[in-house]
Amino acid sequence: MSIARILLFTVVALALGAAVATLVGSSTVLSLLTQATIFAVFALGLGLLLRQNGLVSFGHATFFGSAGYVVAILLQVHAMPAEAAVLVAVLGITAIAFVLGLVVVRVPGIAFGMLTLAVGQMVYLSASRSRGLTGGADGMNVDWPSTLFGAQVSALLKPPAMFALCWSVMVLVMLALSLLLRGRFGAITEAVRDNEERARFIGIRTLLPRAAVFALSAGVTAIGGVLSALNTGFVSPENLHWSVSGTALMMVVVGGTRALWGPALGAIFYFLVKDWLGDYASHWMAIFGVGLIVVIVFAPQGISGAVVRLFGRRTALPKSPIERVAAPEVERA
Repeated sequence: MSIARILLFTVVALALGAAVATLVGSSTVLSLLTQATIFAVFALGLGLLLRQNGLVSFGHATFFGSAGYVVAILLQVHAMPAEAAVLVAVLGITAIAFVLGLVVVRVPGIAFGMLTLAVGQMVYLSASRSRGLTGGADGMNVDWPSTLFGAQVSALLKPPAMFALCWSVMVLVMLALSLLLRGRFGAITEAVRDNEERARFIGIRTLLPRAAVFALSAGVTAIGGVLSALNTGFVSPENLHWSVSGTALMMVVVGGTRALWGPALGAIFYFLVKDWLGDYASHWMAIFGVGLIVVIVFAPQGISGAVVRLFGRRTALPKSPIERVAAPEVERA
């Protein structure tokens, strides 16, 4: 997809979010859509890891919940302005995830998932028992100031404004990822994912790209955590629990990773179905589980894969990731 089309879709998506915020008069519906959009950002981060590294993480809730805790603690001790606290939370978690990624991405397959699960539960238990710092199992409030990035927080917390903000952030994150992944970085990470040995053979150092994807995935997830802390004004250890990672992983599976926007679509679909089934069945999770099995069996690439197959046009096969990376080297030779 060309840059012009990406920018066009971005403008259309932003306009769609503004229209929904303006036309939907129900605060309950807007609150539901805001939660769905926040988890869509979370799912984008988790889906990025699966799409570019081929790895499944059960510990990404660590980055989601930690972002809220970092902001809450920094604001509580008055260490810095709220704007700086948000940047420190996102960039700090990204940097820590890169260092952690240099270790964990060496572990293949299911062992990687179990390792991230262990790290995540360690952070969860630490937050639950650190009553003096995090409030323990009771959690802690986030003392947001009256203004944030020049906007009145009281105005941002109104349902239409909060949805518009979260939706805009989600769309801009997808734009940034689309522009990044269509370049050499995306080709390198896909090449490493598809055939790491062959990627090494053509001169790619495979560890750093894999760790960079893990860090980028954590940073996107942390953005979702900051939005959640702004939306609720509260953060608790439940945001760090592995079940939150499992829920986000279900959203990724439902949405699929065939398209970058697939996980976000899966998150919105999950919340809408959850709300609809909750009105008719107390055991809605069992019904959703059956639906999830159906998706895995009959549409293993998720909703986005089905949409791409339905509306996609037949074109010439694109170059493989290895060919895309090696092409500049061949031209210079």
